[in-house]
Amino acid sequence: MKNLKIGIIGAGSAVFSIRIISDLCKIQELSGTHVVLMDVDKKRLENVLILAKELTNFFNARITFSTVETIKETVEGADFVINTAMAGGHNYLELVRAIGEKYGYYRGVDAQNFNFVSDYLNLTNWNQFALFLKIAKTIERLSPNAWYLQAANPVFEGTTLVSNEVGIKMVGFCHGHHAVETIAQTIGEKQYEWQVGGVNHGIWLTKFVDKDGKDLYQKLNEHMKKVQYEEFKPSDPFDDQLSPVAWEMYKFYGLFPVGDTVRNSTWKYHRDLQTKIKWYGAPWGGADSEIGWKWYVEQLNGAVHMIDTFVKLVTGGQKLTALKTGTPLDEYLDEILSEEKLSGEQHVPFINSVVNKKCDRFVVNVLNKGKIKDLDYDIAVEICANVCGENIEFEETKLSERVVNWYLKPRILLAKQALEAFKTQDVKLIADILERDPRTKSSEQIEKLIGELYPVVISKMKEIESQQ
Repeated sequence: MKNLKIGIIGAGSAVFSIRIISDLCKIQELSGTHVVLMDVDKKRLENVLILAKELTNFFNARITFSTVETIKETVEGADFVINTAMAGGHNYLELVRAIGEKYGYYRGVDAQNFNFVSDYLNLTNWNQFALFLKIAKTIERLSPNAWYLQAANPVFEGTTLVSNEVGIKMVGFCHGHHAVETIAQTIGEKQYEWQVGGVNHGIWLTKFVDKDGKDLYQKLNEHMKKVQYEEFKPSDPFDDQLSPVAWEMYKFYGLFPVGDTVRNSTWKYHRDLQTKIKWYGAPWGGADSEIGWKWYVEQLNGAVHMIDTFVKLVTGGQKLTALKTGTPLDEYLDEILSEEKLSGEQHVPFINSVVNKKCDRFVVNVLNKGKIKDLDYDIAVEICANVCGENIEFEETKLSERVVNWYLKPRILLAKQALEAFKTQDVKLIADILERDPRTKSSEQIEKLIGELYPVVISKMKEIESQQ
């Protein structure tokens, strides 16, 4: 198929969108693609358009662009729709978190066992779920043969919701599995075979062998004997793959947690800031503490400001290759301008595999339907798959009983409860979840919280439902 139309919803997320566009420019088989960019933030959308055109000039790529204002325009005639939008943005996340903390829920009501990632809200993110369904139903109506590629969080609940409610082709993507490389580097392995499986932000290293087929878990066990927790010094809040909590989770569950799974443990590691610092390292206590998340938001704001600066310099006549900031964005620029290296995001390689039968291996989020035994049929699992055209072959994935029964089943139950609460808009279900929350001291506490929080949640959801 040539002359594809790819729609990107939430395209104002410049770092992500430019990675996608850079990948498109580097894959010659996708030459002739038209990309439709849509975002509610007009300034950021225009910035992405300017940088996208500059990228295509740099690579001499035959990729064209347009911007639109509605989901309908993005979807109509599309072959692939990538959704990276966060309904309400970080302001909404901070609003609902602040209301939760006002009533005694440290880091907000969405922080629950196995779900501590700060932008992975599932109890208050009804506006995000409404957006997912709006996009999916628009695809079903206007472009029923298109693929819906889910990039926006929560990928687990979002892929589960859409796949069960709307009859379209869908896959969710996350890049957390790249952390396997960090694990391999720790034991000095450069050539190895790996596999991960579970649910998004809850994946485990199910296969780890060297080039001769020898189990590398033995080397991990030898290395673990030398690990001193007090010596762990993270380079930033997200440097947690080898944190004390990762090793503790491995000891308990019998498989090594991968990527954001390390952030999604139990209250044992998250009760307060000092607890987080103990397990995730000083000074931040991981990405999801009040300190770590503030660092992240500041980095995001800095990136947005720097993108504004890039655009001004480019429109003033400077070339992308001449832009230097003295910040990590220089590494980002080098990455997107490298002719050989793709970004690591899976979306464009997946599109190439589907369209041009460029057979490749991916980590995908899809409805289970028995792909991982002992897990619910109707939930989205994250699993390795080989894609060649429309044919997707899923790898057999075996998880330890401890992972299944003590980690995945409780996490799946929370996802199902969160989605039922959204679909029924029954706040009594939220109240029942909170009655079992260790931060709850009384039913009156819950009643006051819900009385202030859920009018905001429902109002934001209705805003999304009313938008075009």
